[in-house]
Amino acid sequence: MTDAVQNSPTPPTPEVLKAALKAFKKRLKLTQLDDSSRLGHGPMSSGLRSTIAGITPPDQYPREVWEELARQGKLRNAGHGMYSLGQ
Repeated sequence: MTDAVQNSPTPPTPEVLKAALKAFKKRLKLTQLDDSSRLGHGPMSSGLRSTIAGITPPDQYPREVWEELARQGKLRNAGHGMYSLGQ
């Protein structure tokens, strides 16, 4: 994205928010799958699930998009630039 788009004072469009949330959910799911597939807690071991609840959001979207999703309650700010699903 260009600097003009990232620094614009207008709120993100609903289409951008929807695409960003979809990208976030996909990144979270892949991160959790990667964590649960490592040695020590796979399907043939103790069966532990991933303990990852929050991630750094994809950098294809500016910070304002993630803040707006958190304001809407779709994400929860976990601090230090990390977010989790906000159910």
